[in-house]
Amino acid sequence: MTAPTVIHDTFVIKKTYPFAIAKVFSFFSDAARKRRWFAADSDTGTSEGIEMDFREGGVERTRYRMNERTPFPGAVLANDGTYQDIVPGRRIVLATSMSLSERRISCSLITFELLEADGGTLLIMTHQGVFLEGADGPRMRKDGWELLLNRLGEVLAA
Repeated sequence: MTAPTVIHDTFVIKKTYPFAIAKVFSFFSDAARKRRWFAADSDTGTSEGIEMDFREGGVERTRYRMNERTPFPGAVLANDGTYQDIVPGRRIVLATSMSLSERRISCSLITFELLEADGGTLLIMTHQGVFLEGADGPRMRKDGWELLLNRLGEVLAA
């Protein structure tokens, strides 16, 4: 019998947005605003929405149904998280688990830090992950977050 394989990984993404911290923070703390960048439909599937209770101990849940362009058409990608720490306008810490077709594939601790930068906001996202069998892996997860944070910039500018 083969032993389970677990991959631990940490990555950091830094993005600067030409908007005030309060505006950027609001796109994390308000469900309607977060839905616009984080739970939007894409070319690989359809969002089934986001549920959030933005407070320490509150939950965040997203569901995303994969389409025929993916290796898992019809499968549901679910992300369930709990807010561990919130400092308004400064920091959000979220512990999450991700499942594909009801099978857990990863657990993560994600920290978002917001700092003033040249009249805008420097967002520093640190992702500490444990990738289980069948997971997308660190490279794909980082690429996914890059896309999401780029989409955040587009939504902020709209």
